[in-house]
Amino acid sequence: MGRIDKENYYLDIAQTVAERSTCLRRRYGAISVKSDEIIATGYNGAPRGRKNCVDLEYCTREALNIPSGERYELCRSVHAEANAIISAARSETLGATLYMACVNPTSGDLIAGSTSCSMCRRLIINAGIERIVIRNTPTEYAVVCVSDWIEEDDSLPRH
Repeated sequence: MGRIDKENYYLDIAQTVAERSTCLRRRYGAISVKSDEIIATGYNGAPRGRKNCVDLEYCTREALNIPSGERYELCRSVHAEANAIISAARSETLGATLYMACVNPTSGDLIAGSTSCSMCRRLIINAGIERIVIRNTPTEYAVVCVSDWIEEDDSLPRH
């Protein structure tokens, strides 16, 4: 039996972190890694002290039938990427890699093609994270260079 590669090793950990998520729509897990050391972890859930959607058995975005990727201001959760960034000093995230996994809470299946929302992208850029590795299947993943997000500024109007 072969040894697991480092990218999938860290993605396995991110996927395990996602099991702590309290979101009814998507379970995200994220870990930041620098110099082959885990700096911080994060999963999506309500801010500390507030009730989680799983406890309330209610999701505002779901109830209003809001499509994925829209109206995040109505969401109770702090996103996984934001929680991982909050848990680390900027000096630790400069040049780091963020590993992410997204799981469907109902089926437990991985959700391929997941990515960070525009607000989390801004946090990732300011944290100095260099690359994002996003799990698509148990062994396949996509790699995003954060410099591409800077170049392809999604906050500018489209011409």
